[in-house]
Amino acid sequence: MAMQFQRWFSKVVVAVGLSLSFAANTYAEADPKLWPVMQEAFFAKREMKDVDFIKIEAPRRAESGAQVPVTYSIDNAAANGVVIKKLYAFVDANPIPITAIYHLTDTLGNFQLSTRIRFETDAFVRLVGETADGSLYLASREIRAAGGCGGMVENNESEIRAAAGRIKMNVETPVKVGTPTTATFNIKHIMRTGLQRDLVSQGYVPAFYINKVDFVYGGKPLMTVDVGVGTAEDPYFKFSFIPASAGNLEAVATDNEGKTFSQQYEVKI
Repeated sequence: MAMQFQRWFSKVVVAVGLSLSFAANTYAEADPKLWPVMQEAFFAKREMKDVDFIKIEAPRRAESGAQVPVTYSIDNAAANGVVIKKLYAFVDANPIPITAIYHLTDTLGNFQLSTRIRFETDAFVRLVGETADGSLYLASREIRAAGGCGGMVENNESEIRAAAGRIKMNVETPVKVGTPTTATFNIKHIMRTGLQRDLVSQGYVPAFYINKVDFVYGGKPLMTVDVGVGTAEDPYFKFSFIPASAGNLEAVATDNEGKTFSQQYEVKI
């Protein structure tokens, strides 16, 4: 998946580089002209429909561009038979715009997930839902926030490496069969974007980030998240799922250097 992000990023740099530069120097708020160019770069000439059954909840103005809270949801009843299997999350003015791709399963029920993302400047969050047959659906929300992708860093490398991959996971109780249950996942990781500069050398600090998290419940796939550097430091996912029985909720995360981290939580009913 890291290679896929790299290929997509290369396309977007060529396609929207000038637009991003113009926006950074000219606009004090989100620029709606960025998305059509980016949409073409990522999805070519595929038709995309604006819908209201995919929803984005977020503050109109965030306190920090480095940690912007968002909640994504899909209203299955309002979708009227449209079943989203994959959800792409973008911040259209970020240097690397895709923050994550969510691969969904029926066990999630009415999909709802909270996370934290980065903003380099005022922008639109775009969610693109894809069905099994490749149909695309779009939701958008404008957010004002800045400074979350680049800047200067001064870190203790040994401490960062020692802490990376520590996972906290929890499932709210009581848990009932067939009833939506909330799970929380948090992994300690610096999530370096590759765009930050070292305070001493002034050179770019190499990217170092979680690039994938697999969630499994009772031995069956629940959700896979392809994580991008637009996801904030210490990645956090809070989501609901519908257990059919007691079992273990397992999470396996990998980073762009090939390291693997895992945790499991016993769910009792």
